[in-house]
Order: sequence, then C-alpha cells, then structure tokens
Amino acid sequence: MNQSRRKFIQSTGAAVGALTLPNFATQAEAAGSAKKLNILYLCSDQQHWQALGSVDPFFDTPHQDALAAESTVFENAFCTTPQCSPSRSSMLTGYYPHKTEMMNNSGASGGTDLKLPTIGSMLQSAGYTTALFGKWHLGNDSVGNSGWDEETKKGPDPKTTVRGMDFLDRHASDDKPFALFLMYLDPHDIYHYKPGKSDVHTDDVVLGESWKRQNFDSVPKIHREFMEINQGEFIVNADEETWKGYRDFYRQKVKLYDDHVGKIVKKLKDLGLFENTIIVNTSDHGDMDTFHRLVFKGPFMYEHMMRIPMSVRMPGNPVHRKSSYNWVNVDTVPTLLELAGTKSPECHGQSVAGIIERGDSAPDRDYVIGQYYGKQTWVNPIRSIRGKGWKYNLYTDWGEELYHLDKDP
Repeated sequence: MNQSRRKFIQSTGAAVGALTLPNFATQAEAAGSAKKLNILYLCSDQQHWQALGSVDPFFDTPHQDALAAESTVFENAFCTTPQCSPSRSSMLTGYYPHKTEMMNNSGASGGTDLKLPTIGSMLQSAGYTTALFGKWHLGNDSVGNSGWDEETKKGPDPKTTVRGMDFLDRHASDDKPFALFLMYLDPHDIYHYKPGKSDVHTDDVVLGESWKRQNFDSVPKIHREFMEINQGEFIVNADEETWKGYRDFYRQKVKLYDDHVGKIVKKLKDLGLFENTIIVNTSDHGDMDTFHRLVFKGPFMYEHMMRIPMSVRMPGNPVHRKSSYNWVNVDTVPTLLELAGTKSPECHGQSVAGIIERGDSAPDRDYVIGQYYGKQTWVNPIRSIRGKGWKYNLYTDWGEELYHLDKDP
C-alpha cells in the first residue's frame, strides 16, 4: 500500500468507526410577512446520478433536463444509504438511519416504522398546506405519519400524478403556500425486467468498462453471492445482449418518471404557479445499471448506489448553477425550511440555501458517510467514507475496500 492510501485510511478510520457527524442546524430567521414560495418536491425511486440526459445522452429525460437548465445542480449528491426506507427517512427528517432507527426497509424482516416528525409537520408549523402522494415506505407510526394535510401513500405513478395535479387545481388560488411531495415508483420497476420477454432495444446500448473487467474474486464475496444466489441469479451468467437489455429497460423506466415530471411542471405553468414555486428533483438512491456486473441495489457502496440526482429551481430569476458541494440528503430538511423562511430543528444536515439563492459558498463536508445496515437479515452492516479522491468501505464480515475515485471508481 503506498503512502497516500495509508494516509487516507489512517485519517478516516476513526470516523468510520464512530460515524459522528457535525451539527449543521440552520439558524435561519423568518422571512417576514411576504407570502412564502410554494414547494414542489419530485422524487424518483432508484435513479442514479448519471441517469439524466443532461449528464449522459444515453438517457432520454427532456423534462428533468429543462428543470436542471434553470436550477442549482448539486453534482456531488449522495443518499445516506442505498435502501428505500432508510434513505427516505433521512431525506424527510434530516437524520442518518442510526438516528431514525430505519435500518432496513419497512415491512421487511428487521424493518421498523419511522417514529420521528418529518418535514411535513415542520412546514405545517410554518404555515404551509402540505400533501404527500405516492410511495411512502416508512410504516404506520402516528408520529412519523403526521404532518400531511392530504396524503395517499401509495401509487401507481399515473395516479400519483393525477392526485398531484388535482391538488394544484384546488390550491392554486389559496392565500397559504403549499408544499407538495410527489414520490414516484419508477425507475424502481426495473425489477420487472424479464430477459427474452421484455420489449427492449439494444442497438445503441454500450456496457461500461467496469462491466467488462469486473472480477468478483477481487471484491467482498457478498457481491458474488448477491449475483449468484440472490437477486442477480437471473442474469449473472447471461450473454451480453441480456445485460444490454437490462440497461435499455432501466432507461425506459427513467423515461416514464420523466414523463410525469413534464406533466406536473406543465400543470404548474398552466395555473400560473411556475414562477412562485421552488422545484426539487431528486431520488432516494441509485441503481447499479450493469456497472461492475451488478444489477438493482444491494450490499455494495459503489458510486451508482450512493450518488443521486439533486437539483433545486428557484422561481423569479432562475439560473443554471453547478455546485461541487457534497450534498447529502439529510440537507433536505434544513435547506427547504430556510428557503421557506423558517428555522430548522437540530439535525445531521446543514442548510445550503445560500448556494441555491445566491451562489454563496457553504462549509463543505471533509468526507461523506454512507451506512448500510443489512438486506433483511441476510447481509451484515457496511460503512463507507468518501474523502478527497478516495472511498473506503468497511464490511462487518467481508473485509474492506479502498477505491481511487478517479482511476478506479
């Protein structure tokens, strides 16, 4: 091991063990008597950060690209964990999963219900009419579920869009601002890919270098087990065309989500709300999308698992701004609350409203922490720390990994 690798591990090892996080509570003051901006929060499920046409032309996402062209785009945006329920608990409370106690998917073996207040309750207290339609996946506890004046916590996606458009119709002329959270299922439906049966078109599909060179002997054995005896069993020994089909099917699911984004944004414009509404576009976690010869999400902490789309469009004078700030989805609560003109309770995130509103700088993280508590009861915990140029993953039972992010992502 060369000196730079040794230095990186020595400087970050304690942080992985302790997983202590700075207190980044915002101290924003109320914005006065002016009517507050509305908030539209759009969240896909299982969309990695490159699954955007503006990032990779392989994907067809004109509506998300149009939003990004008028938004602050966080190019280094991360989930706290690459699992649905734990990540969603972080984005809606501002806490890492070890605090929310959502250490597995709700309803699964070892899963729990969210018992902390969410941003819905906080925005209600700030004078907002709140609504959440679509995927919830955080259980049925009364505290965790409170905070929504209107809610339908299930899909499918077309109904989520219809409910969102109906909400906008009914509240377009209200004196109170609204906060509408639309939580979509796609592209999570990549799980419905059936080789030889799904309608796919692979002429323009290219598999990445990591697919070609992946050697499961050089990574923790749980990667191989996931592919050979768990969710990857259907494709692990398949031919190249089958793998290309997976990529195209995933692209199709991303496009379906993008179509819903387009419909909702058009409704905002038709109602004259577009220039009075903050629009967030993000996802809960990524998908391996064939990179490293892996599919879906699982017990690994690769970039395609942890990095997510994250953009915020401010109305009035929209600008396209790219930020290198290390956004983690625990920043959602304090940032949106400051943009809404109210204070945030203490949490693990920090507000970066200044970056979004004015292009200010903000104290950046020295490293990004990732947590993985288990796949039901089958996989033991993983910890990840991502610093300048390096990523270190520590597995409870399967050793450790160190990646150079430029040369070996």
